[in-house]
This record gives sequence, structure tokens and C-alpha cells, in this order.
Amino acid sequence: MFKKLKSLAIICIVGTFVLFCNNNIANAITPISDPRYQGIDVSDWQGYINYAQVRDSGVEIAYIKASQGINIKDPYFEINYENAKANGLKIGFYHFLTATNTEEANQQARFFASVIAGKQADCKLAMDYEVFGGVTVEESNNIAQVFLETVQNLTNKEVIVYSDLSNASNRFNRNIAENYELWLAYYGDYNDIKDVETSWERWIGLQYTDRGTVAGIRDNTDRDLFTQSIFLSDTSEIPQSSENNDFNTQTIIYTVQRGNTLSEIASRYGTTVQEIVAINGIENPNLIFPRSRTKNTYKFHNFSVQKQDKQEV
Repeated sequence: MFKKLKSLAIICIVGTFVLFCNNNIANAITPISDPRYQGIDVSDWQGYINYAQVRDSGVEIAYIKASQGINIKDPYFEINYENAKANGLKIGFYHFLTATNTEEANQQARFFASVIAGKQADCKLAMDYEVFGGVTVEESNNIAQVFLETVQNLTNKEVIVYSDLSNASNRFNRNIAENYELWLAYYGDYNDIKDVETSWERWIGLQYTDRGTVAGIRDNTDRDLFTQSIFLSDTSEIPQSSENNDFNTQTIIYTVQRGNTLSEIASRYGTTVQEIVAINGIENPNLIFPRSRTKNTYKFHNFSVQKQDKQEV
């Protein structure tokens, strides 16, 4: 009888040990389905991109940086959008979030929505929130929640979170993960992401390197794999909401005068040299022509921060 009880006790101990171990094995994070689409994500860092060559290299999706903070529109946003779309790539937009409180998160969401208003996206809108500036975990989740909800309400489009594995594990909470899908940045073997605890169990997109080479892009660029779930259910034009119309753009045609420089023109009209160069395909920013020459007019976009702050030109 004692021997039987002893054996039973050993079995119970072993069983308890196995159960204890199973409860402490960290989760793996895997794609929601087989990745099928090659992608890139781009900003002004890449400069001018030849999207015909990008398309011919097998890239199908381009995530384009639209904006950052409260008033920075990526200077290559317009030309990236126009050229990627003209060459048949599927398009997504992202915003680099820098808010330190929920009020700023709301403002940045409205700004992002205003930049992409009137455009057509194929892929879910993305929040790139990776620099927290001393904001606590709880505060950063509140900021993310406000930004994501506001963008979704203003655009009527699904919104996702871009995050590296560390922040997916240590920063974003379960509530964010349950309501917004993940575009993961991870530069290892994506088939073998084990021994991690994250709020997400699946990803729909994966940025697998920041040193990719693609025909048509001069320097290294981010490369991505995407699943079918990356696509929007509604690809209609992003609306211009009455709630975000404090932000506006205007297209300006400027005739160059003798002695003008691009930096002077950019400063005068609240744009950037990079945007003027990108939109007009200027090869040498230091060589522009006065109106007596053939190439004498330049098109660019003037972006005011908010109407109440706008200075008339």
C-alpha cells in the first residue's frame, strides 16, 4: 500500500511539474497565413524611386510614409503615391507617431487623415509608434489607442500597428492587440520566432530587413512580406472629414525669377527643397532657370500646419 501511494505521489509530482513547465513555455508568433506578397516601405530616405523597375523586380506592395508628428508631410509622399499607383503597385500609408499625450495623438491622427484624404489605399493604414520619449507603458497605450481610433473614425479604413518584436512584447497591451493587427519588424527567421511573450499571436505583415536591395531604388531599403490580410476591405477614396479640415494643402505653380534659389522658394511657401525637387524631377537643385529659359515653372505643394497658424504669402 505504501509503495502504491509512493508511486502515485511520484506520478502526481511529475504531472504537476509538466503542467508547471507547459504554463511557462513562452508563445511563438507566426503569420496569420502564408506570406504571398513582396513589399517595400519607403520615405524620403530613399529619394526618387523608379517604380517601373521596382514593379519589374517582383515587388507588389509599397507602404509609403505620409506624415510625421503634427506638421511634417513626407516630402516624397505625393510623388511616391503617384508613381507607385501609376505602375500598378498596391499601396499602403503610414504615419510616424511622436505624441507624448492623448491630445497630441488626436492632433496627429487628424493630420495623418488630412494628408491622405482624397487618395486611394489598397492596404490597411499603419501607425509607426516606436519612439516613446519617456512616456510610460500605460500612457503609450492610451496614446496609441486614441491615435488608432481617431484615424479609423476619420478615414473609415482599418488601421494596424507597426512594431518591432521588443515593443510588441513589452510595450503594447492586450487591448491594442485584440483590436488592431500587427505588422512586425523582425530581422531573423520569421518561421522560428519562439520563446517570446507578446500580446499578438499572429502577424499580417513582416519587415524582414532594412538593408534590402531593389532595382529602381538607389540605396538600401526596407523589405517586407505581406499576407492576404494586409488588404483593406474597402479601397474607396479616403474621405476629407470635417473634423480634420483644419489642415489643408494647395498646389502652387511658381515662375522662377532671376536670383531665386530653391531654398528661398521653399521657405517662402512653407514647403521643402526635397518636395520641389521630387515633384518636378529636378536633377540639380543648385541649377534652376529664370523665366526667360524653357524650364521656368515649378509645381509644388504648400502645406499649412493649421488654418489659424497659416501666414498668407
